[in-house]
Amino acid sequence: MEFIAKIVDLVNTFLWDYALLALLLGAGIIFTFRLKFIQVRKFGEGMRSLFGNFSLHGGKSEEGLSSFQALTTAIAAQVGTGNIAGAATAIASGGPGSIFWMWVSAFFGMATIYAEAVMAQHTRKVENGTVIGGPVYYIKYIFKGGFGKFLAGFFSVAIILALGFMGNMVQSNSIGVAFNNAFHVPTIAVGIFVAIVAAIIFIGGINRIASFTEKIVPIMALLYVLGSLIILVTHLPGVGTAFKDIFVGAFSPQSVAGGMLGVTVQKAMRFGVARGLFSNEAGMGSTPHAHATAKVSNPCEQGIIAMMGVFIDTFIILTMTALVILSTGVLGNGQTGAELAQSAFNVGFGDFGNIFIAICMLFFAFTTIIGWYYFGEVNVRHLFGNKAVKVYAVIVVIFVIIGSTLKVDLVWNMADMFNGLMVLPNLIALLACMKVVTSISKEHKAL
Repeated sequence: MEFIAKIVDLVNTFLWDYALLALLLGAGIIFTFRLKFIQVRKFGEGMRSLFGNFSLHGGKSEEGLSSFQALTTAIAAQVGTGNIAGAATAIASGGPGSIFWMWVSAFFGMATIYAEAVMAQHTRKVENGTVIGGPVYYIKYIFKGGFGKFLAGFFSVAIILALGFMGNMVQSNSIGVAFNNAFHVPTIAVGIFVAIVAAIIFIGGINRIASFTEKIVPIMALLYVLGSLIILVTHLPGVGTAFKDIFVGAFSPQSVAGGMLGVTVQKAMRFGVARGLFSNEAGMGSTPHAHATAKVSNPCEQGIIAMMGVFIDTFIILTMTALVILSTGVLGNGQTGAELAQSAFNVGFGDFGNIFIAICMLFFAFTTIIGWYYFGEVNVRHLFGNKAVKVYAVIVVIFVIIGSTLKVDLVWNMADMFNGLMVLPNLIALLACMKVVTSISKEHKAL
């Protein structure tokens, strides 16, 4: 087991410290310039579409989900424990400046996710009366023959392992630990409860998943933002210092008050970009499965609203976590991850901080389980057909229960690894689709 752990760590170091930083950020920059800064030009249109399409009852349609349902299903996956633990880890390891590089990666990532959503819409299919799509479809669209089949198969295996199985174990573990800390509930009891509710939603297919996410995602986002704002208002002097530390720390970590010993610009950039991209999932090939299902007049419509998912995930929710940590002065107490975030909320809310984080973890992690399950399901259908979906659902439910009880450091690292591996075929195909994305954008006046 120790040998496997070392191999996984080695692969993750190569992927997340070097290869993926360059590939994901590079792809975002390329799409940003090719699409003439679409994330800036179409931001207003995206926000109008977001609020104009807002609905808690999107309804059912054989032609697909509403645009808002597709977005909330994507955000359900994007906004997970990474928005709490990921931000805290980045700050603890890369200093306050890492948040600036999170913003940079998210800005360019908005162009990447636009391209993903456009291609997912362009290549989607209707199978057994259900609209489905995702990277496997645009991979095989752009690469014919054996190479396309290999890349698509590689992507499917990686995402099923990374999100459907290992990732969902970690999410259920986060819920179990948070509820055990706040309410002293046995983690196995929490895991069984989460698994039962998840199974009920899984059985209903994409329509039930979308009906769930369109109601829960706005509530969880509003709850977390309001809680964070209360703390920030009561720590206003610290908010100003937090923004100063973020911008100074991005280019001169040693100048930040308190001295982030050992933190360099490269380290701030590395943790900021890696955690930011991991959180908003731009370029990773996960959210296109949701955006493919939207019933819109043209692919660019969903591409534009997809960008709002990255904005909400990183510039709003993840930034709130960062500002609460920095403004409450808990950085440097030796903690990292969710524990650091929990300490910050305890400063703001006292003992209620543990309860608040537990409730937010339930919302964040549970909706991620639902989103990640669906992304895996699409790829199970692609590899093994419809009959395998029930088997897949049962395995995910079992993994959710097991995950709630385990120390999952190795599982989380393996999820990181397969997450990284699934980026490779997705980005190769996405960059090969550059002319198609550009052509579609020009045709529908988005470029």
